This record gives sequence, structure tokens and C-alpha cells, in this order.
Amino acid sequence: MYDPTQLRTFLAVAQTLSFTQAARRLGLRQSTVSQHVRRLEDATGRQLFARDTHSVELTEDGEAMLGFARRLMEVHEQATAFFTGTRVRGRLRFGASEDFVLTRLPEILEHFRHDHPEVDLELTVELSGTLHERLAAGKLDLVLAKRRPEDPRGALVWRDDLVWIGAENLRLDPDRPVPLIVYPPPGITRARALEALEAQGREWRIVCTSGSLNGLVAAARAGLGVMAHSRRLIPPGLFRLPERPALPELGKVDFVLVHGRHRGAADAAANALAAAILSGGDRLHGRRRAAG
Repeated sequence: MYDPTQLRTFLAVAQTLSFTQAARRLGLRQSTVSQHVRRLEDATGRQLFARDTHSVELTEDGEAMLGFARRLMEVHEQATAFFTGTRVRGRLRFGASEDFVLTRLPEILEHFRHDHPEVDLELTVELSGTLHERLAAGKLDLVLAKRRPEDPRGALVWRDDLVWIGAENLRLDPDRPVPLIVYPPPGITRARALEALEAQGREWRIVCTSGSLNGLVAAARAGLGVMAHSRRLIPPGLFRLPERPALPELGKVDFVLVHGRHRGAADAAANALAAAILSGGDRLHGRRRAAG
């Protein structure tokens, strides 16, 4: 009833909320992406996206289609693998950023293990910067992490705003250095926070450093200071800080999948897991807004 190619394109647009980024992810022309979405909307008889020159958002019908499309694609991929007789196997070294500790990534990995029982999956949870270093050294096969602004590598899973968060009752004194809760180097959000504060000429002091997201969250919940974090992944018990006292804007951050350069036996397994994450990327976070 629904063309798998059109569903795959719909999922890419829904996850990035950008026809441009979806086209880059899929290796298609933007006009082709628009054509796929238009044909799917014709098939459903519903408008799936509300879009203008500045933004793309899912409509209520689009939100409903998101769940259907994900399940339809999972069944399609399972049927294709069954009837072609292909079995993905081998050892896959997968690295995931600390940011995903509190998301539904474990659910995606559980489905992957169920669909590909012959894959020996080794999971490493680390800072994004560390994961990129290990990937470049050939110690990982696939990484899901934040991307540095100057790094063009990777398939975009989604783009989000970086914001300042802290305890609900936290109050900052505009005349005192900003108390920072940060990952150790080479944390990407740490670097972005320090660069933004220094560009503003705002003094700061580090009150807590931890390589564990749970450690940072505990310090923030205790009211020790503020931390830079993805807007769509704010941990329970923490809140986006009000605009006063003024803190500098942190810009956007890309969450990407990057394959290792040393391609080999793990290639098929890495491709299968990457496809599972890209098709289920909406499970990792809530609704989001982005420019088209």
C-alpha cells in the first residue's frame, strides 16, 4: 500500500525536520525528497508536514504516520532479510555518547539484538570527543555522538539546540562567575560552553567535572551550578534556565552516526545498526523544531 522508499524518505524528513538534511542523509536531490513526501501525502490523503520557507513540522497526521512508518519499515526489512537468506553476523564495536544514557537507545539496541542474534555487539559509552578519537584509531566500528561544528563526517540523526539547564530553584548572581558543571576534555558541550562564555566576556568557574552524565545530573540537581545540554534530552529533575541573568546562546548541535574508516567484517552489522537507529531516531527524543 505504501512505498517503502517513500516511507524511508518520510522518516528521514521527520527526524531531521529538514528536507535539505534528509536529502543529504539519503543521497538524493532535494526535489526527489519533496516528490517522495508529496506522493506519500497523496497516498494517505493527508498533509504530513506543515512547512514554509523557514521551518518544517509534523502535522497531527504526520505524528501518527511516524509510528506507522517505523513499524512498516521494520517489518519490510525483516521480510527482506528472511527471503533473501541474508544473515548479518560478526563482531560490532559500537560507541554511544553519554547523552543517550537516559534515552530509549537501549530499546533500539534490544530490537537490533532480536533481529540480528548472530551479531556480537560490544557497547562503549563515552564522551563524544573520546568516541571520535577511538573511531579514528580503529578501536570502534560505529559511533552515535555529537559532532564538532567543523567536522563534516557522519549521517545526521537530528539537530538540536544547546541550552543552559539547572535545578528549578537555581538563581545565578549576574555579578559573580558562572558556576559550571562540565564533562572533562575533550567534551564537545564543555568546549562550546567555555567558548560562548569567553566570547561574551563572562567570567566562569568550574564547580563539578565528571565523565558520567549521572554525576553531572546529580551535581545540577543539588543546585551546584549550570550545564550545557541538548534541549530535547534534558534529564528529569532539571530545567532550562530563564534568559535572565543573561547567559550566551550556545547554538545548535548535531547528533550523527559515523562509520569507522577501517571497514571490514563488521561492515554489514554496522550498516544494519545504523539503519535501525536512523529509522528509529524519533524514539531517542521528543518533538523538535528546526529550519528547513
